[in-house]
Amino acid sequence: MVNPDVLKNKNRYNAQIVAGSLLLPESRHVAQLLLKNVNSEEWNKAIIRDNILQKRSPATARRQANLIRNRLKLMGPVLWKLVAEGNKEVATQALLAAALKHSCLLGDFMYQTVRERWQTFERRITATDWNRFMEMCTQAEPHIFEWSESTMAKLRQVIFRILAEARYLESTRSLKLLPVSIVPEVRSYLINNSEDYVLRCMDVTG
Repeated sequence: MVNPDVLKNKNRYNAQIVAGSLLLPESRHVAQLLLKNVNSEEWNKAIIRDNILQKRSPATARRQANLIRNRLKLMGPVLWKLVAEGNKEVATQALLAAALKHSCLLGDFMYQTVRERWQTFERRITATDWNRFMEMCTQAEPHIFEWSESTMAKLRQVIFRILAEARYLESTRSLKLLPVSIVPEVRSYLINNSEDYVLRCMDVTG
């Protein structure tokens, strides 16, 4: 079943998600900076000089910090606090919600492919499922043909890793699907903020 949002929007797919998976420890730091409403000088000091993300190079620290900030900025301070202060399950699901808002590739794969597998009582996804999904995306948006093979491989790697981190997959090796219940804090945030698309994507195992 095609996600109805696909029919409404063009140019919805990009490859920005290759910069990183959910990055829970790093995201807790970034969420704290957002909650403090730091200015650009304080941001650069924390990320580059103080290296709070503990990265080997300033370029990696900047790239991942910007990815996380771009995700979280699509949400609000209530969700930032869940990321910064929630337990692992709460923070991880809050980060998944932000990643879904940021990447329709992730969201549509969950809503279309993972959901279909649950509806047909299949409890595993395969590389073929991914390839079929990407073929559909490419038909809808031919600019995807311009992405390199390494980018395409990295997209699959990162999206499968996100699904494993969020416990929708047992692991990136087995690709066995697991049932997921959205924690009350995250569900409440999504409902209260009319995040219908994100909620649909996260509710695929229900």
